Amino acid sequence: MLLLVTILAAISWMFSKEALGEFPPFLFICARFLMAGLLLSVPGWRGITRLSGQQWRAASGVGLIFGAAMSIWIMGLLTTSHLGEGSFITTLSVVMVPLVGWLIFRDRISRSNWVALPLAFIGLALLSLQHGFRPDKSQILFFIAALLLSLTFILNSRAAAHVPSLSLSAIQLSIVGLVALVLSSIFEDWPAVWTPTMWLWILLSITVGTAVRFFIQTYAQSMTSSNNAAVIMILEPVWTSIIAAMWFKEGMVFTQLLGCCCIFFALVANRWPAIVSWLRKSYFAK
Repeated sequence: MLLLVTILAAISWMFSKEALGEFPPFLFICARFLMAGLLLSVPGWRGITRLSGQQWRAASGVGLIFGAAMSIWIMGLLTTSHLGEGSFITTLSVVMVPLVGWLIFRDRISRSNWVALPLAFIGLALLSLQHGFRPDKSQILFFIAALLLSLTFILNSRAAAHVPSLSLSAIQLSIVGLVALVLSSIFEDWPAVWTPTMWLWILLSITVGTAVRFFIQTYAQSMTSSNNAAVIMILEPVWTSIIAAMWFKEGMVFTQLLGCCCIFFALVANRWPAIVSWLRKSYFAK
């Protein structure tokens, strides 16, 4: 299920980039997540009404952090000229999950995590070489979004252990939409007419890229730990780069490719004990 999530996540990058050709960024996030949240609320309504106050606070907290992350991410997507690079930077959230968990919750951090972090920052440095070691605006925005997404990932795994997956997904996605709605109403002018292509990209983003994807992710995370789930999530930037190369004819210069490789190796190193454990159970046990 998490492998499917990585593919859906990669495809949603394409939908989002296409949508930004016609949508104001915060309005797009608002429409995408609020409608997706409402869509999941229909089958999940009975479960939502039965949640306790503590469960509501847990789900709402995830939604607020997630809303901040997605608002910053969409601004990075608006300003970037390279989806593959942006995806690798954003997926650094996986590397930072153990570090953020240690800083905030005093979760145990392994030796492999400390190996991964220098590799990740070397990769970031290589990506900024194109600008004379000065990262551009989109790279900074993607990195901030990655920090917030790492916290979202941890909080989501903790909340998923106590809140039904469908209810949790519906609440957090709706709150992301509400956060973006506030920002859009303050900073953006809304289009007077929605064109057929606007409806196409928003509907694909709502269903395939958001409602289905995050429900599957939340359900899958409820059956495993955040660290184990993160093993599979390292594939998202690889799928994104491949699909973007086919969709938008993107390419990478040598420093970009090397930087992305360092980030990918950081993702692998970060999850190395879990990868070895999975290989032993899946193959060597046979």
